[in-house]
Amino acid sequence: MPIWLRVILIVVLALALVVGAAYGYVNSKWDKMGREEIKTSELIINSDVKEKLDLGDGFTNIALFGVDSREGNLGAGSRSDCIIVASLNNQTKEIRMVSIYRDTLLNLSDGTYQKCNAAYSYGGPQMAINMLNMNLDLDIEDYVTVDFSAIADGIDMLGGIDIEITEEELKELNYHLVGTAMAIGRESPFVQHAGMVHLNGMQATTYARIRSTAGGDFTRTERQRLVIEKVVEKIKKTDLQTLDAMINELFSHVSTSFTLPEILMYATAYKEYTLGENTGFPYSDLLSTDTVSGYGSIVIPGSLTSNVSRMHEFLFGTVDYTPSSEVQSISSEITAKVRSARGY
Repeated sequence: MPIWLRVILIVVLALALVVGAAYGYVNSKWDKMGREEIKTSELIINSDVKEKLDLGDGFTNIALFGVDSREGNLGAGSRSDCIIVASLNNQTKEIRMVSIYRDTLLNLSDGTYQKCNAAYSYGGPQMAINMLNMNLDLDIEDYVTVDFSAIADGIDMLGGIDIEITEEELKELNYHLVGTAMAIGRESPFVQHAGMVHLNGMQATTYARIRSTAGGDFTRTERQRLVIEKVVEKIKKTDLQTLDAMINELFSHVSTSFTLPEILMYATAYKEYTLGENTGFPYSDLLSTDTVSGYGSIVIPGSLTSNVSRMHEFLFGTVDYTPSSEVQSISSEITAKVRSARGY
C-alpha cells in the first residue's frame, strides 16, 4: 500500500536542524541519519546543460524521494512513490517544487524505458538522480529520501495540520483510513465533516494517499505539496523541545547525500526561505494516460521536449528553453515505443 507523504519529513527535518544551529547539537544527532554518497564521476548531466541553464550559483536543485518501505530500506529495492524536484533560488531564497508523476514513461538512465519510479528500485538514489538529470536536463547532485514509517508520528508531534477537504476527498479519506491504520499499527478516528478540518498524522497521511478522486495521481501530488506547505507553516511555530524530539525519533528514517557542513550552511539561513509555486510534470495539457502492453498503466509525455522547456521556464525563468539533443532523442524514443506497443 504505497504512501507518498513521507517526503514532508524532508522539510520537517531540514528546518528542525537549524534550531540548534550550534555544530555540537546537530553533530550529536547526525549519526542517526543514513547517508549515501552520490558519486560525481557517475553522474549523468546532458551536453551543454550547465551552459544552457546558465545556473552558476543562482539555483540549487535537489531530488526528494519518498520510498515504499516499512522495513527501513532507503536504498535500491524500494520504489520511489514520491519524486519531487526542489529548486532553491539562492538569491531570492524561494523554493519551487515539481512533482514528477511516478508512472511517467521515461528513460531510467540506462536505456531502459519504464515507469520512472523504477529507477530508484533498480539503482537507488544514484540511478534516480541520473534519470531526472537525463530526462529533464537538470544538474542535480544531491538527494534526501524518507521512508514510510515516520510520517504519521512526525505530523502528530507537530500537533496535526489544518487542511480544507472536499466531500469527495472526505469519503475517500475515511475509506482508506482503515488501511493506513493497519499498516501503521494503530487506530485513528474518522474525519467527521468536509471543509476546514484538523487532521492528525494518520488522517493527513491518508489524505496524501488519495488517488481515486477526480484527477487521480495528478491531484494526489497536489495534496502532497499542500501538506508540505502546511507542515512548513506549522514547524516555523514549533518550540525547540518538540523539534529535538522529532530529530531523535525520525532521523533514522532519513537518508541523504548532504554532508554535515552542507546541512549547517543551509540551516543558518532557513528563516529566509519561502515556499513558492509548485506544479506537476508532465503538464496536464502535454500528457496522456493509457494502459500500454509491456508498460502497464502509464503517463505519457505528449512531447517530452515541450514539457522540459516549460518546466525550465517555471523553475528558472528561462523563456523558450531548447532542450538538449539527449532530451530530444528520448522524446522521439518514447513516441516510437508507445506507437509500437499500441501496434501502429
